[in-house]
Amino acid sequence: MKNKKLLTIGVFALFTVGNMNAQKKPYLDKNKTVEQRIDLLLPLMMLEEKVGQMNQYNGFWDVTGPAPKGGTAELKYEHLRKGLVGSMLTVRGVKEVRAVQKIAVEQTRLGIPLIIGFDVIHGYKTLSPIPLAEAASWDLEAIKKSAAIAADEASASGINWTFGPNVDVANDARWGRVMEGSGEDPYLGSKIGYARVKGFQGETIADLAKANTIAACAKHFAAYGYVEAGLEYNIVDISNSKLYNSVLPPFEATVDAGVRTFMNSFNTLNGVPATGNAFLQRDILKGKWKFDGFVISDYASIREMIAHGYAKDEADAAAKAVIAGSDMDMESYLYVAKLVDLVKSGKVKESLIDDAVRRILRVKFELGLFDDPYRYCDEKREKEVVGSRANNEGVLDMAKKSIVLLKNEKNLLPLKKSGQKIALIGALANDKNSPLGSWRIAVSDDTAVSVLEGMQQYKGNQLTFEKGADLLKQKATFLTETVFNTTDRSGFEAAKNAAKNADAVVMVLGEYGFQSGEGRSRTDLNLPGLQQELLEEIYKVNPNVVLVLNNGRPLSIPWAAENVPAIVEAWHLGTQAGNAVAQVLYGDYNPSGKLPMSFPRNVGQVPIYYNKYSTGRPIDSDKNVFWSHYMDVEKTPQFPFGFGLSYTTFDYKNLKLDKTSFAKGEKVHISVEVANSGNYDGKEVVQLYIHDEFASIVRPIKELKGFELVNLKKGETKTVSFTLTDKELGFYDNEGNYLVEPGTFKIMVGGSSDKGLTEKFELN
Repeated sequence: MKNKKLLTIGVFALFTVGNMNAQKKPYLDKNKTVEQRIDLLLPLMMLEEKVGQMNQYNGFWDVTGPAPKGGTAELKYEHLRKGLVGSMLTVRGVKEVRAVQKIAVEQTRLGIPLIIGFDVIHGYKTLSPIPLAEAASWDLEAIKKSAAIAADEASASGINWTFGPNVDVANDARWGRVMEGSGEDPYLGSKIGYARVKGFQGETIADLAKANTIAACAKHFAAYGYVEAGLEYNIVDISNSKLYNSVLPPFEATVDAGVRTFMNSFNTLNGVPATGNAFLQRDILKGKWKFDGFVISDYASIREMIAHGYAKDEADAAAKAVIAGSDMDMESYLYVAKLVDLVKSGKVKESLIDDAVRRILRVKFELGLFDDPYRYCDEKREKEVVGSRANNEGVLDMAKKSIVLLKNEKNLLPLKKSGQKIALIGALANDKNSPLGSWRIAVSDDTAVSVLEGMQQYKGNQLTFEKGADLLKQKATFLTETVFNTTDRSGFEAAKNAAKNADAVVMVLGEYGFQSGEGRSRTDLNLPGLQQELLEEIYKVNPNVVLVLNNGRPLSIPWAAENVPAIVEAWHLGTQAGNAVAQVLYGDYNPSGKLPMSFPRNVGQVPIYYNKYSTGRPIDSDKNVFWSHYMDVEKTPQFPFGFGLSYTTFDYKNLKLDKTSFAKGEKVHISVEVANSGNYDGKEVVQLYIHDEFASIVRPIKELKGFELVNLKKGETKTVSFTLTDKELGFYDNEGNYLVEPGTFKIMVGGSSDKGLTEKFELN
């Protein structure tokens, strides 16, 4: 990028007007409403200053040191000093934020404060599990609390805006960014997106002005979870039915929750880059949904419309983005360089600029930044909040709730607390960095509790650790490719010797923390490096293996699923990972998680998801090959959506409808009895699915439309109730109209998407 040239063009000579800092600023009157204050401020702004509010820069120098000299940093600094920057990202820490905020407030003509953005994806310093793992909890209150912890720490460090939640529905595990979302289902994703917004922002817009909340950002708008082949930054080509029924509902749920910002996405939709897509941003988001916050581009995505072949040059890209409804430019440098001339030449209406700036100012006023620009700059609070005991306890609770028990044979789990020889094997078992996962840019390396450290808290057993083999060939970072060890087996023999005489072998295997996330697409979903070979070698000497998976996406583990007696999905669980895993393994916490994404048998099944369509030939009715199937593997997933075991067992009975025929608009009441029939107290996620058996647009064979997290003591039975309304029974047609049609509906209630009790009713 020709940054220096662009930024030089953007340094406007606009300061012939007297300095407003010495004058009365009527927009600072707290007795007026937000809209009245914007009405007072906007007419005072010169066109260049308006465009400046639409410009976001990444951190670019040691802000607590001297002003930069030379290069891009100096030009950016001059823009900041002259009021041509509306937001900064990756500036963090009270001292740093105060320094840049002071320039914006005290050195510019109008003193408009900055909004400070940061990728608080699953925590700031004290990390919760990755979002996909949190989704496995199906615990909306816990997820909301997790977001609140992240907001508490981020706001204490000067940040007032996060680029989350990610509400991309995704069913292709090859795409690395599945770790940022809530999985394959739009209903679950909608509920979680709503909860995360409330956790970040508080219950009402008024709560944004509190010092411990931050503005949320729904991303990526839209359809980024459906990139072709799971390839990062790729195109998206989906039907209108998929768009309206799967992609958009979680985004609309965040609008219902009051989300203040949206981020557009890198992909195209119907051949148009999302950043320049007026259908998405103007027609749906700001039109149909009446969203009154602002839209920010993804990183340099305005400029990338040139590479897409949609914009012919920089000016064309800037014009198309703002006309389409992208209000703030993240790191493309094009708004600040091009918009003033585009307005003056008549190619862009100034009313579009005014609308974008009004939206940005609205959020700044709601955050209380005009009343106290330094409200997030309290060093005492920063020291008290970041890394606090309460926050560590909170993320530990979230981590335990995120763990999914996939298999448990031979009564291996829970482990006995005394009298056993335990062999702990795998490089990941003693890793304090990988469990932090991806998207943790404020966190120091090696600050997670390892599984070894967690298990060492249990003193009654003889615990022996051997790594078996290094996972990595070289250190992994957020910005570089992860390179795995594929040749050095020198630790195999020591690991086999440790396993031979053990009562149980715990093997911690999976993906390294930086192997999922942005830019981490994979075509192989197996265990990387030498891990599969190590697993099979250990199994030969001792089959009593407990496989603990650390990963950021569904993996393909057919051999383990067939042979290993116990499998625990432990994801990348964050700061308290090792303690959470140990407490589950030893039975101090009974696992209750359920999968938010289906696990394939092999990568050839991908994308694979539960809410599929039957096709015209769903089963073999004539005993020949001409039906929907694979020749070499079952078409079902290895582990389906909604699946997860417990150390206890749950029985379902007496599924009831209050009647069998309903009128449109009438509520459908459903009840089922759930009994804890095992030997432990436990929690069960009771799931309700529906199937509209015939409709004007073919409906999936199953759709999640309700769930309840139920605590049951050993031997206890509870009645769980659900209510279906038109909101759950309808669907969108290909023009985006919501329809509720008469017909036959099948319902299923159970502990997974693959089986449960069934009933039918008619909707007239």
